[in-house]
Amino acid sequence: MTLLAINWSHVGMQVFYLILSLSILVILHEFGHFITAKWFGCRVEKFYLFFNPWFSLVKKKVGETEYGIGWLPLGGYVKIAGMIDESMDKEAMKLPPQPYEFRSKPAWQRLIIMLGGIIVNILLAFLIYAMVLFVWGETKIPNTSVKQGIWVQDSVLMELGIHNGDKILAVDGKEIPYFDDIQAKLLLSNNVTIERNGQQSNIVIPSNFIGRLIESKKRTGMLLMQRLPTYIGSYDPKDTSNGKQAGFQEMDKILAIDSTPITFYDEISPLLADKKNQQVHVKIERKGSVVDLTARVNDDGKIGLPILDPEQYDSLGVFKLERKKYGFFAAIPAGVSMALDKLKFYIDQFKMILHPSTGAYKGLGGFKAIGSVFPTSWGEWEAFCRITGFLSIVLAFMNLLPIPALDGGHVVFTLVEMISGRKPSEKFLEYAQIVGMVLLLSLMLFANGNDWLGWGRR
Repeated sequence: MTLLAINWSHVGMQVFYLILSLSILVILHEFGHFITAKWFGCRVEKFYLFFNPWFSLVKKKVGETEYGIGWLPLGGYVKIAGMIDESMDKEAMKLPPQPYEFRSKPAWQRLIIMLGGIIVNILLAFLIYAMVLFVWGETKIPNTSVKQGIWVQDSVLMELGIHNGDKILAVDGKEIPYFDDIQAKLLLSNNVTIERNGQQSNIVIPSNFIGRLIESKKRTGMLLMQRLPTYIGSYDPKDTSNGKQAGFQEMDKILAIDSTPITFYDEISPLLADKKNQQVHVKIERKGSVVDLTARVNDDGKIGLPILDPEQYDSLGVFKLERKKYGFFAAIPAGVSMALDKLKFYIDQFKMILHPSTGAYKGLGGFKAIGSVFPTSWGEWEAFCRITGFLSIVLAFMNLLPIPALDGGHVVFTLVEMISGRKPSEKFLEYAQIVGMVLLLSLMLFANGNDWLGWGRR
């Protein structure tokens, strides 16, 4: 019962972070439309966080605008007078245009209003990443410092011929300066250069690599990490694992399990896989002395052995941490550069989704997938900010897609009008809005269906 409660507590924190992040992003996105509409003299009738079909959780009218919070957390909206949007207010469109309406404004003003939300999301991403670098700085692991190679976390890599202890030298012929960047590079690569026992070789990454990862039932979300020696990390005071009960202490070093010598953590799991619900004898080194312990293996083939913090591995020379601090003014261009790198990475992923042969479409996720990337405990604000910054980039990019019902669809129609001098009919815009809403609803159902029914457990 305790374990179940802890898991639900973790889920609760992720839900909290998800709602907080989406609320910030949606409010500021809609504020971009709101403020530009106001600048050009448009009447804004509603400003809502989340949608409010049939009823609102909270609403208050201030001046000509009703501000509120809806009950359906699928986004938000501003209702600008004289604009065909999610409200599909056809009756108002039958009346003669008024000077304060969106449809009465010049095309260039309507274009800016449509781009307002996207621009705010991009600026927000720049600001978030700049502030992350200013407050927390940046810590990376130079790839050359990872002397013991990699610890493979996903069986798909093993199937490709990448093994524990290999060193990743290059991806698509380009050297990787920092270990932290390898996983993202691998996802979009065609080949990887490894070193094994002093010999270099090239491994081809198949086009359906991402699809195979998604289908991998044992997927943890991590492809690889540094190969780690068997030092024991610290236990939480509330920890009830078999390892803590067996008497393991921080900085103990496992030497052998049931007389089998052990050097790295990746050697433990295969050994314990055949010893589920059995006791094993573990020989450890503790402060220069050899100690024998007896531990029980659980149903999952694990004892409960925490690893050290990165700083401890740094002090032990397992790998090096490269820390960089940023002053306020230096953080701004660095934050912009980081946001642009994230945008490029997302666009590259999006391109793969459009090619069915890659299987990347199977990874489209909804709220469950998004929520799962957030921290599981209170106070992890650096991780929260980094995720929110990335989601702001995603929101900007997705809204720029030329799909009716999205900002990008309205932008396309407005650009066509500016180029051709002919404004699309209101009837055409109504039908386009309906088509766009159906497409978006279908995509949302598919993505959330992937979360709950789909292609493998995350």
